Amino acid sequence: MAAKVHKVIQDAQNGKRDVDLVERTITSFNEIPQILSMVHITRLNLAHNRLKSVPPAIGDLVNLESLNLYNNQIEELPTSLSGLQRLRILKLGLNRLWTLPRGFGAFPVLEILDLTYNNLNERGLPGNFFMIQTLRALYLGDNDFEVLPADIGNLQALQVLVLRDNDLTSLPREIGRLKQLRELHIEGNRLQVLPPEVGQLDIIGPRQLFRLEDNPWISPIIEQLQIDTTHLMDLLKSSNYMSMYSRHLQSGPAIPPMVRDKNRKVSRRKD
Repeated sequence: MAAKVHKVIQDAQNGKRDVDLVERTITSFNEIPQILSMVHITRLNLAHNRLKSVPPAIGDLVNLESLNLYNNQIEELPTSLSGLQRLRILKLGLNRLWTLPRGFGAFPVLEILDLTYNNLNERGLPGNFFMIQTLRALYLGDNDFEVLPADIGNLQALQVLVLRDNDLTSLPREIGRLKQLRELHIEGNRLQVLPPEVGQLDIIGPRQLFRLEDNPWISPIIEQLQIDTTHLMDLLKSSNYMSMYSRHLQSGPAIPPMVRDKNRKVSRRKD
């Protein structure tokens, strides 16, 4: 064990609650087995390592409030993870996840969930994924979603929703139920129209953010975007757009092709 890693673990054994093991070339929890018995720790940062798996014993860290596993090589998560009753922040971005474990949505107090840059799509989510009632920020950018499930409307506390650079061809009308939403990122998808309900969201203003570039929008949306997003929101609220939206769906328009080769993503590597 490297001296710096040993020092961090020794400090934690002496009562330190914040364990920072960022960028220590750790490939397995077997290299740091002591961590899994330190039930007092509240923050564990293992970002930028080479972990390929997470052991079920992670669920024994009952006081954990923040777990950062960003930029590893993790392909699968244990079902015990969602048993962490005090976890508020979970960062799993830049890994190799294709699916999430059964019961993943059972976190009782989770507020921030980062799943950016994995291989996830709507078929890889467990049935209770959109039941995390406390979630304030959900990062799903750079994945493989073509459809956003209507259950997204259950996340009533959501303030930030990032869906950029997926393969989304539509958004559900239930997105309009997210009354607390202040940031919506849908740039870099295959969207042609927006649900009229988006026009009711509070996402335009100096403290809000609405990103929607790099989509093959229909011409009326493009025309309003050439002015500004406020004009777009006015369009979405209009009866004319409601009719336009309905006609578009009924016509069964051709779905725009994928424009990126995702087989070259880091998350697809087999090494």
